[in-house]
Amino acid sequence: MSDIVHRRSPVLNMVIWGLVLVWIVAAGFPFLWTLWGSFKVQGDFFSKADWTNAITGARTQIETGAAFTGKGYYGAWVTQEFWRAVLNTMLIVVSVVIISLTLGTLGGYALARSGKKYAFYLLMLALVFRAMPHITLVSGYLLPFFEWNLWGHLPTTIIVMVAINQPFTLWMLHSFFLNIPKDLDESAMVDGCTRFQAFRHVIVPVMWPGVVTTGLFSFLLAYNDFTVTATLLSQANQTMVPKIASFLGTTQTEGNVMFAVAAVVSATAPLFVLILFFQRQIVSGLTAGAVKG
Repeated sequence: MSDIVHRRSPVLNMVIWGLVLVWIVAAGFPFLWTLWGSFKVQGDFFSKADWTNAITGARTQIETGAAFTGKGYYGAWVTQEFWRAVLNTMLIVVSVVIISLTLGTLGGYALARSGKKYAFYLLMLALVFRAMPHITLVSGYLLPFFEWNLWGHLPTTIIVMVAINQPFTLWMLHSFFLNIPKDLDESAMVDGCTRFQAFRHVIVPVMWPGVVTTGLFSFLLAYNDFTVTATLLSQANQTMVPKIASFLGTTQTEGNVMFAVAAVVSATAPLFVLILFFQRQIVSGLTAGAVKG
């Protein structure tokens, strides 16, 4: 096999590397362009007269005296207090991930080790619930939340986000548990462990990459959510995505687009760091159980 790879023609190698380069440029250019534009003024980054103004910063030079400016970041983080939205997002994300993984690992393990037919029907019910549009689920919560004075608070949103995310974590972790032989549980219990001790000390360490992968997807669901947070949170408790949308303004109020651009860069950069940090666990989790034998 290695000989075939080494005998690959130079033309084929050039084509392959060319396609890889095109993919990298296509994937990375939007973020890099937004990052560059976040240090310009709106007249440059959204220039209709000459798109090269976004590169040269002609208008930025006139208005600020320099080719780059941090007014967008200052306006978003300080003037509009974007840091509050970041803090609210972190509170919601951490809570949703911890609760979802705790319930998902326990539920997924129980369903994977259960030989009863109801396990299949519970998973099907969870799948139907997961397939429903988020706005359909959120609208059902609004009336009781208003009547019980629960609307607009972070714990309320966390509960709804966990309810929406739980079917996904249940399915993901259930599939990982199915790929772990039952012999591990039985061997641990023969050695004196209880069922929960076997689960905690033997099973969870084996499928830890699956937990990390599922946790990352749960993180992204809560981190990027707009429908639930925009519907259930008051303006004082906004998370990042609705806050960024508010920077764009409405038909009645004028927004500041550069605040939104700076906030988008601020919200996206941590995701790159997170993916780079957990890339090994993600690959291990996604490929777990793909090869058997």
